[in-house]
Amino acid sequence: MLETAPHGPVTFAASGATSVGDMFRRRVAASGPLPALYDKRAGRWHQTTWRGFYDDARRVLAGLLALDLKKGDKVAILGETRRPWAILDMGAQLGGFVSYGIYPKQAPEQLRYLLAHADARAVFVDSESELERVLAAVEGDHCPALAAIVPWTDALAQRFADRDPRVVPASRFGLDPHAPPSVEPSNDATVERLLAAIDRGDTATLVYTSGTTGPPKAAMLSHDNVLTLLSTQSTFVDLYADDLSLSFLPMAHVAERILAFYGRVCTGLATAYATSTAAVLDELQEVQPTVFGSVPRIFEKAYAKAMAELDKKPPAVRRIFRWALATSTHRVRLLHEGRPVPLALRVQHALADRLVWKRVRQAFGGRVRFFVTGAAPIALPILEFFWAANLPVYEAYGMTEATVATHINRPGTVRLGTVGRVIPPMQCRLAEDKEILLRGPWVFQGYYKNPEATAEMLRPASDDPDGAPWLHTGDVGEIDRDGFLRITDRKKHLIITAGGKNLAPANIDKAIREASPLIAQVHVHGDRRPYVSAIIAPSPIETLELGVGWGVVTRQELDQLRAELLAHPTGRSAALESAMKKVTAHPELQRTIRDAVRLGNARLAQVEQVRRFVILDRDFSQERGELTPTMKLKRKAIETQHAALLDRLYADPSFGLDA
Repeated sequence: MLETAPHGPVTFAASGATSVGDMFRRRVAASGPLPALYDKRAGRWHQTTWRGFYDDARRVLAGLLALDLKKGDKVAILGETRRPWAILDMGAQLGGFVSYGIYPKQAPEQLRYLLAHADARAVFVDSESELERVLAAVEGDHCPALAAIVPWTDALAQRFADRDPRVVPASRFGLDPHAPPSVEPSNDATVERLLAAIDRGDTATLVYTSGTTGPPKAAMLSHDNVLTLLSTQSTFVDLYADDLSLSFLPMAHVAERILAFYGRVCTGLATAYATSTAAVLDELQEVQPTVFGSVPRIFEKAYAKAMAELDKKPPAVRRIFRWALATSTHRVRLLHEGRPVPLALRVQHALADRLVWKRVRQAFGGRVRFFVTGAAPIALPILEFFWAANLPVYEAYGMTEATVATHINRPGTVRLGTVGRVIPPMQCRLAEDKEILLRGPWVFQGYYKNPEATAEMLRPASDDPDGAPWLHTGDVGEIDRDGFLRITDRKKHLIITAGGKNLAPANIDKAIREASPLIAQVHVHGDRRPYVSAIIAPSPIETLELGVGWGVVTRQELDQLRAELLAHPTGRSAALESAMKKVTAHPELQRTIRDAVRLGNARLAQVEQVRRFVILDRDFSQERGELTPTMKLKRKAIETQHAALLDRLYADPSFGLDA
């Protein structure tokens, strides 16, 4: 287990801070010799204290100042979630620069847009493949503001130095662990001068939206947005000074960047950076984190795997598990209803914990106190499974334009299946059409270079046209009498059938997808159609595992492609698609997915049920423009790309499958 601060209450460095950089400096003053970051090199975890973190960030600052960057200049960071990402971000924040993240594995055309649109002055790049794409993106006069392209190592810079004169060695920023820094840290007087020039209302960061309906938009978040949100942390999460996290989610995403990373700077918590996505399961056992943020799909996959493994066990084991789940779920429901738990039930739960749940917790390292998740709803049985295992999952809600978090379930105030209550002093209400509206101190400043889109997002409510503007989220929801918010769908995604019925595709998608771990994605279609249809994309690993059993995929292919997916979860290579195609044509797979669709339909109203569907011979992919970097469906792009397929589902009775 890695060293942490001594047990005790946390302090909140955001309180009284004037900027994100000032918050960082206050954290260093309070926690200088304590652990801040861990990274694994040559099989061993290396500790960086808060003071060491600060010194490294001041070297980055010195390198940026040597490029003649001025307050407000943009600094882009393109790379996997690693220790250098944190150092680069804080180095930029100490200087009053606007740092922003770029998701890995994007095409040169996308990178060109993200660098040119932001007027980036410097871009830091973590790997050879990413550097190749960046150099292709900036060829010619596409990014005239760009002054420096900085690989994370000197060796990489040397190999590409002749490709572009703007390639700068990492050692000029103290970034390369294998090369001595060629720069001294900016002194405290310089840091003091730069921080004093920052106003809380200045833009701290740009966060590019996923772009599900067009080019990404750059949300401007101010220092005040970030600091005000983080100052409220004590009201919605229980943290201790010795808490520890394992970081692996993309830093280009607003949740990992602000709520997780900046949140740790605010509270002084230490984190370990996973060496890769593929290594997360093993490194959970080494790090043994106590708090854990993740996306809903992780919990869905873990639950599906547990259920699949249970089916292979002897009847006696299955009976014990079902008893444990029923017993502990009963206890959880009583707790959430505020009712007393009888002594007999407490004793039974303790036995269930010893027999079953202790093993489930061990899969996450054995010390996790709670999870925080958002971005999509999780089915109630999955939530109850984790709560039964003494692994509380707190669902939250927010959006980039509201600095990531506006609602959360919190200790002592939980309603499963909702995203919790609003975090004061934010305000939330529903418009006449049930769209969720938000107003408060961490609503964003607007979109960079896009006043039209800003005006569309920030405007008075239709029933209060002369009032102060509200953030129109585009999400549709319900608020119960106790103030708990439930998200039902995206406003723009609502389907109006030919019969005039308004349907929420998210509900249909969720019911079908949760019916089988074999289903990765469901694109629901039916606008102005007589009934609902769907395109179903199979889960790669589960599909290939079936292929091995049917003799159409070799064990070697499975192992190679599993390793590829673990290393690059969003990647969908030609080899993977070729292997999947051999399995998706198998009649048994079609039968299994038909059964899952029918099971999902049983949870839906008749008008919502999927009548006909087609199984794609591959998963949806970011490379084909069907998914965002955060694995959200680009519904408009899918509708366009697969228009002929969808038309044929309605026109040709011999095509596709009946549910």
